[in-house]
Amino acid sequence: MRVLGVDPGLTRCGLGVVDGLPGRLVRLVHVGVATSGADLDVDQRLLLIERRIEEWLEEHAPDAVAVERVFAQHNVRTVMGTAQVAGLAMVAAARRRIPVALHTPSEVKAAVTGNGRAGKAQVQTMVARLLQLDELPRPADAADALALAICHLWRPAGALGAPQRPAASMTSAQRAWAAAEQAARR
Repeated sequence: MRVLGVDPGLTRCGLGVVDGLPGRLVRLVHVGVATSGADLDVDQRLLLIERRIEEWLEEHAPDAVAVERVFAQHNVRTVMGTAQVAGLAMVAAARRRIPVALHTPSEVKAAVTGNGRAGKAQVQTMVARLLQLDELPRPADAADALALAICHLWRPAGALGAPQRPAASMTSAQRAWAAAEQAARR
């Protein structure tokens, strides 16, 4: 299964594609960022990001798209741009009938590190380790996009819609992810 992870952002939108199966080894396909300059009007910035997302969908033909769920921040301007870019990714995938999943930052961190409160450096390190990379994926937005894709593949129910696995058959990271997912629903 191929998953495109999208870490939405108006200045830098992380994009990462991985291949794998639920609970199995994952392989890096491609990673990068879509950027837009702060000197442009918002509509033009969104257009630039949308074009890059469209290019990635065409080039990599993912089976699913995993987008970071936007959460409330103190900076309304930042959260608005993030939400707008997340919407672009969801619409682009829906246009191609590609399933979309939203994952919270704590779910993603728990899936790749086993700790829903892990820092950016820890996420980058674990993503590099899981994908057997020689260097940390940079910038952090790119690493976060890869973590989203891995999270989607490793979610407890399985990316292919498999029945819920018993807790004993899950890895510690998958159990932490399941706990984070349940906490997010409350």
